[in-house]
Amino acid sequence: MTMASSVEAPRAALSDHVVQVLRDKMASGELQPGEHLRELELASQLKVSRGPVREALALLAREGQIEIRRHRGAFVSVLTKRDVEEVHTLRAALEALAAERAATRMTPEHFAELDEVLAEMKVTSGSVKPQDAVRLDLAFHDVIYRAADHTRLSWVWTSIRSQVSFFLLTRNINFPDFPTVGYPEHHELRTVLASGDPAAARVAAQKHMSGAYSRLSELELPEQ
Repeated sequence: MTMASSVEAPRAALSDHVVQVLRDKMASGELQPGEHLRELELASQLKVSRGPVREALALLAREGQIEIRRHRGAFVSVLTKRDVEEVHTLRAALEALAAERAATRMTPEHFAELDEVLAEMKVTSGSVKPQDAVRLDLAFHDVIYRAADHTRLSWVWTSIRSQVSFFLLTRNINFPDFPTVGYPEHHELRTVLASGDPAAARVAAQKHMSGAYSRLSELELPEQ
């Protein structure tokens, strides 16, 4: 039992490492949509065996970040209109529930975390990197999910978070307006949460989600 545990732990840690590296590369744009991900090359680059790479690719495929094609291998997913619509409608429902619950559960510590993120958003300049905008955006919403205090809601958010990251990156690359809309839009949501009104928080979250969706829906994407 002890020996098995000692062998399995490093393997899990290695596959987690590969997952994070690939997520970072996709978020930064280093790996482009449609790009072929070859197990052997990745294993060599990351100095791991092919096992952890295969496990990482399987996890990313379940999340929708990559597509595994029969007899051809793994490829970075290409964003489609159907992807945008499905993730948006799911996320909008999650965000509405999270905001509704958080409105009556936010602590001073939660607001301090939001304010820290907002302060960083406020000083972003026109040269803010798309991946930095994504980091700030997700950090803000992570606080709301924690404040919502709903374990299963957090599980679902975690399962789609990397897809949301991919969508936000696409949005910020094509519409580099985060320095002008990022702070005011998130500050407005923070203000409503501070009011302690669950119904108003739900409406504010839905309004916030509609902005990002409207921008992504303007892109010329394949149907599916």
